Amino acid sequence: MTPTKTVKDYIRTIVDFPHEGIMFRDVTTLFADARGFRMAIDQLLHPYAGVRFDKVVGLEARGFILGGAIAHQLSVGFVPVRKKGKLPGAVISEEYTLEYGEAVVEIHDDAIQAGEKVLLVDDLLATGGTAEAGLKLIERLGGEVIGCAFIIDLPDLGGRTRLEAMGMDVHALCAFEGL
Repeated sequence: MTPTKTVKDYIRTIVDFPHEGIMFRDVTTLFADARGFRMAIDQLLHPYAGVRFDKVVGLEARGFILGGAIAHQLSVGFVPVRKKGKLPGAVISEEYTLEYGEAVVEIHDDAIQAGEKVLLVDDLLATGGTAEAGLKLIERLGGEVIGCAFIIDLPDLGGRTRLEAMGMDVHALCAFEGL
């Protein structure tokens, strides 16, 4: 009998990308496989069975793919958090620190109404900087974050600890050691 594949089995590792010493965890191979993609969406939703959400927020860019599929499954709206300058109209911004500098993400200022319950999703949780910036944007608009869901956690980089210190419920489908 063939062993059942897990989400982790669908993820390809690219050595030394984008820099030497980095083990890039590529989820496009997961997305390209219908069975793997369905498994990931189902498993991302599993801990929240029976929980009501008003919106799903996806972090640029692979979080858009996951967030759109999850929002469709839940029959709720989808909200993108994008890099600075990519959204038309009125936005609010949040600056955050990366390993190699600073960045800014934005959300439409009317994307979430006060009291709406939100699920934040992305493919990868590393240092947690982007996720924290997204959470701050949601909270500034009055949204209540019910959970944060990721396909991959890189525990050595401390993102989960960072988000949990903010009082967030963090769910990841698999973990990889190292960078």
